[in-house]
Amino acid sequence: MRDLLPIVLVIAFFQIIVLQNTPEHLVQIFMGLFFVVLGLTFFIFGLEQGLFPIGESMAHAFASKGSVFWLLTFAFALGFGTTVAEPALIAVAEEASEVAAEAGLIAVDAQAMEAYADGLRLTVALSVGFAIALGVLRILLNWSIQYIIMIGYVLVIIMTGFAPDEIIGIAYDSGGVTTSTITVPLVTALGIGLASSISGRNPMLDGFGLIAFASLLPIIFVLAYGMIF
Repeated sequence: MRDLLPIVLVIAFFQIIVLQNTPEHLVQIFMGLFFVVLGLTFFIFGLEQGLFPIGESMAHAFASKGSVFWLLTFAFALGFGTTVAEPALIAVAEEASEVAAEAGLIAVDAQAMEAYADGLRLTVALSVGFAIALGVLRILLNWSIQYIIMIGYVLVIIMTGFAPDEIIGIAYDSGGVTTSTITVPLVTALGIGLASSISGRNPMLDGFGLIAFASLLPIIFVLAYGMIF
């Protein structure tokens, strides 16, 4: 309720003071707010009881197993699997296919639009898989995160100058839709658990940063997708 209060105050201020209009269906609005609070409550409990322990325990298990191959494979599969079915990504990909058809970039055909949207989704999902694997490899090899991020954004700036104008906005938005409600807690738990399992790693310094890769690599991959296709 505390976290939701600022949103309620902002909406109430502009609705009553600025627009000077009392919203209709107040009972339905308050019922909706109640269900939002209830949903967020169960969501937080679910993260604490399920997703965080799973991510950390699997990271500990892979670290104790000592197999880098399976750890990187799991990291890639986790990033790909949690992204390919992300509702926000599906919505952005479908909207992008419709706009591309209207702009004459692809045929105004249901099959062509579906192929374009699926290609975009798979590109983003693959990029997140590679991003999580790269983040895990960074923890294992103790690479400096800031230099990797700087190199990545320099690459984004360079590719932006060569990519088609129509794909640039989609690429930048793709970096945001990947940070979903499922991906973030699982990936964070994986990083913290892995950093806690390796001698000489600090969970605070080394356990975080995977989400930054998950937001950066989709931009690079989608820009490349636009330049190729």
